[in-house]
Amino acid sequence: MTALVETEKRTRPAQPGRTTMAAAGTAVRTVRVRLDRTTLRGWHLRLLERLNQRPDCRLQIDAVQATGAGLPPNVELLFRLEATVHGVPRPGLSTPAEPLALAPYGRLDRTAPDLVIDLSGAETGSLPGVETWRLDYDGIPGETGLLVALFDRVEPVAALRDGSDAPIATGRFGAESHSVMLIAFEDYLARTITLIEAALSGGASRQMPDGTAPPALAHVAFDIGAMAARQRALKGLARRVARRLYTTCFHRERWRVGWRRTVGPDLIDLRRHPAGGWTDLPDNGRSFYADPFAVSRNGAVTLFVEEYDYARGKGVISAVPFGQDGPVGRPEAVLELDTHLSYPFVFEADGEVWMIPESCGTRSIDLYRAERFPGGWRHEAVLIPNVVASDPTLLRHGGRWWLFATVREGGSYSDSLHLWFADDFRGPWTAHPRNPVLIDVATARPAGPVVSRDGMLIRPVQDCRGGYGSALGLARIMRLDEDGFVQRLETRLAAGADWPGTRLHTYSAAGAFEFIDGSHRARVRLPL
Repeated sequence: MTALVETEKRTRPAQPGRTTMAAAGTAVRTVRVRLDRTTLRGWHLRLLERLNQRPDCRLQIDAVQATGAGLPPNVELLFRLEATVHGVPRPGLSTPAEPLALAPYGRLDRTAPDLVIDLSGAETGSLPGVETWRLDYDGIPGETGLLVALFDRVEPVAALRDGSDAPIATGRFGAESHSVMLIAFEDYLARTITLIEAALSGGASRQMPDGTAPPALAHVAFDIGAMAARQRALKGLARRVARRLYTTCFHRERWRVGWRRTVGPDLIDLRRHPAGGWTDLPDNGRSFYADPFAVSRNGAVTLFVEEYDYARGKGVISAVPFGQDGPVGRPEAVLELDTHLSYPFVFEADGEVWMIPESCGTRSIDLYRAERFPGGWRHEAVLIPNVVASDPTLLRHGGRWWLFATVREGGSYSDSLHLWFADDFRGPWTAHPRNPVLIDVATARPAGPVVSRDGMLIRPVQDCRGGYGSALGLARIMRLDEDGFVQRLETRLAAGADWPGTRLHTYSAAGAFEFIDGSHRARVRLPL
């Protein structure tokens, strides 16, 4: 199969000059990155490494000293504590770095740059005639804006702006955990690197998916207002850490699958929970079910789920047949690997049943075929190699096959949507030239099969603004071709009276049944 992910190439810095060309004929820009040498972190070094690998970029480093621009010192204490308690590897993107780490990039070449990316937070003016980009989160410059948002439990809109404060690139990022500040902070920093690279490639959006502009820039980076914001963000830090630790030790999310027999309009038509509510798929208490995917074959519905075993700490794919009155027995395992499996995207094609499960541990997107349905799954092909992809979802549209998945690339699993297309679902697959086609934690991650309804394509999406799988969105695909992708969010459904709990995650339907899943918080019962 053809490799379909972009590979990185390290090139030597070009000789001084503003009009150099890469070997393939790509114009090379001289890009000056301005950093505060006293507040360097791992993500700055990762960004420099990535930029230095780009054949279209000749890198300069300008290390300045911006007094008062850094985060409060007790933030690092919090990060170290969380790393110890939760086993988060360090050093990471948030880890402070010494100025000596800039030594491999040499002394500043004073050749006039074509672009300045100013991440220093310093109150420095722009070079005459040179475009300058600066970073903010929800209008508050730099990492301070990010920290304020995390303490406020919101997903900020990140923006790169030019000298007139006009957005160059925007994105609403996501984090896999909102209970561990360190994980969320690092996820955002990783996706910030993605946003900067997308801006350099010309593929980033200047506005949000709903057509709105990012929040207006608040010019408070160096006045009392910014200090007050930081003080508010960190007020009661010890109490907040204690609450997180208590929640982690004594509570956990318990996932479950809900089903109902469809009589009349389904969830896509209703755009709300049905009046009769949902029936839980019972589990044995030693595992939970999630990610429901149903297929109707020969007049019978079979439901596939992730079955997560608490004792083994991993998921397998299980299946259960449905009769007129619901499930017949309990789900039985049909596919298991050494690594965790979930999101069993099952579909029919060429007279057979196929599955593309999520398998991040294999670092690939793989295709399986059922030799003895609903079991007997045989590995048929690696569709996309060398990628950590979440919730791969297939769609036949416009005479082609399309593959949707969110790709981690060091950040969140949930906010960066990538597309691939092929003439045959077995490949070869081609990466969309505008990948990532969407950076938005509220609408990027797939949440089930795309539904065709009245000539429209409705794409279930995960709204992860409140954490992984916090709500289910229904987005209409407005454009899907080799040149672009556009969707519009039309409906957001959350847990509530008709689906008690904290999360609503996936939607699937087949035959006369439809399915959802989500979770609620359950207290851990400690042995006496």
